[in-house]
Amino acid sequence: MSGRNSPKEEKGEGPSQGMRRGPRMMMGNVEKANDPSGALRRLLSYLGPYRLHLVIISILTLGSTLLSLTGPYLVSIAIDDFIVPRDFEGLVRISALIAGVYTIASITDMFASWVMATISQKSLKKLRGELFEHIQTLSLGYFDRQPAGDLMSRLTNDVDAIGAALSQNVTQLIRSFITLVGIIAVMFRLNIWLALASLFVFPIMVVLTALIGKRTRASFRGLQRSLGQLNSVMQENITGQKVVIAFSQQQTVNSKFEKSNNDVKELGIKAMTYAMLIPPLMGILSNANIAIVAGLGSWMALQGLTTIGTISAFITYSRQFANPLRHFANLYNSIQSALAGAERIFEVLDTAPELTDAPDAISVDDFRGEVKFKEVDFSYVKGIPVLKDIDLEAYQGQTVALVGPTGAGKTTIVNVLTRFYEIQDGSIQIDGNDIREIKKDDLRKQLGIVLQDVFLFSGSVLDNIRYGRLDASDDEIFEAAKLANADNFIRRLPQGYQTTLSERGGNLSQGQRQLISIARAIVADPAILILDEATSSVDTRTEMQIQEALLNLMKGRTSFVIAHRLSTIRNADQVLVINNGEIIERGTHSELLEKRGFYYNLYMSQFKGTYVDTLD
Repeated sequence: MSGRNSPKEEKGEGPSQGMRRGPRMMMGNVEKANDPSGALRRLLSYLGPYRLHLVIISILTLGSTLLSLTGPYLVSIAIDDFIVPRDFEGLVRISALIAGVYTIASITDMFASWVMATISQKSLKKLRGELFEHIQTLSLGYFDRQPAGDLMSRLTNDVDAIGAALSQNVTQLIRSFITLVGIIAVMFRLNIWLALASLFVFPIMVVLTALIGKRTRASFRGLQRSLGQLNSVMQENITGQKVVIAFSQQQTVNSKFEKSNNDVKELGIKAMTYAMLIPPLMGILSNANIAIVAGLGSWMALQGLTTIGTISAFITYSRQFANPLRHFANLYNSIQSALAGAERIFEVLDTAPELTDAPDAISVDDFRGEVKFKEVDFSYVKGIPVLKDIDLEAYQGQTVALVGPTGAGKTTIVNVLTRFYEIQDGSIQIDGNDIREIKKDDLRKQLGIVLQDVFLFSGSVLDNIRYGRLDASDDEIFEAAKLANADNFIRRLPQGYQTTLSERGGNLSQGQRQLISIARAIVADPAILILDEATSSVDTRTEMQIQEALLNLMKGRTSFVIAHRLSTIRNADQVLVINNGEIIERGTHSELLEKRGFYYNLYMSQFKGTYVDTLD
């Protein structure tokens, strides 16, 4: 596996491992999903594949609700036809009928709720999957601007808010609507005057719900946003806990967390205050409605205009009439929270993905590794050039070293080579093909990246090395580990290659993580290598092991090496000196030392502690 013996099937380090040291790129175009009705329609579209289930739920809910509505009517019959005349046998029969009606209604309602919970979870799975998959397509510029914790909040908190709304609210919405219509119909059937009295408070309830609901939705949207910010603070500080402890900044971190936590508290109180206004107001109006019905009904009974059974049924229906209105109020609050979450989710889904393949993009299975930059210009932010008129040529198997001060543009050169970002002018060619004409996946499968800040996934050592090419056999992985000088220390781990690594490989040293990263790149078998500060932050002995592993990795491959330790690139075929986004010197290590220019001063400053700025 030490050369270019077989084409690789999977890329080594994907875009998630991309280098982001340059200035931040502006985020792609986003269609703001701030239309509540549009967000609701879009959210309900996820229930589209389950239309048959929704029909079943509607039928079950209709049956359950109608059965429940017959209860008070049957009670009125029991009072007028059996209790008043003292017909015991008839009372037993109708009592059994009432018990059976309510039992069947409860069972039917329970089954409808179970079906709804099932399809809501399936819909959430689809929504969560689409969101996660879309995140994989977004450009590095998006992640430069978007906190990871906020994205996590959208995947969890916002999806959970939608889940609660779908699983609980759909059946309740159907039930409440049918109950409301059914009660009005039955009341008008029993007594038109009592029915009209019962509807007196209805317009007031509708107006209050509309007025308060608008503020409720805005408050929940702000709360969801604050929760995302709080998650970002927690994620960032937990990840950087070692730095926090090293600099004794626990108090500073606590203060930052307290501020975000307090924002969530304040917005939570505001949102819940608006949300809790509606139920008690509905309760007050509902009790007023019952009082009106009881008063008017009593007067009509005294006048002989109605019966005691009818009044009893009306009081029961008045209570039930208030229930769907209260449910509507609670549903409204839940829906506002869900819509706030949906708008945040659709905001991500509407973000344009990274650069897409051209319609006529070609598929390339194997590269020779000849790279050519022609007059390349690039800016992360319009008007602020980072690369200017870059021309370079690397032949198959050559090692090209990129050196220069921090921020000179070294990492940006490899960022545009991998098409993590698109150049504005010029062209980049591999084997004579413009990289914009090559399918991105094919391009990146032929690029292997070894970074200074190695990212390892939670899982076994074996799986982390296999990440370079998922169909690699165990023997290929063992061979790659040997070439990377990683086999010996891996076998000394508690479970060897099956040892489970903690998050980011935290239970390994920096050098050990680097060697596993090199083994992963060897398994990937790329045509072109990008080594970004691969030997920084390790001791001399480990550096020697890494250098030896890198030499094995670089055999037969075109390699771009970014290094601050200039002693590590003495044998490079080309050294390109970058400053202010331009190549100001080029040649071999020896040739550039003889010139006694910028590179010479950089080199001597590392060995003698002196630096003379020859550009002045």
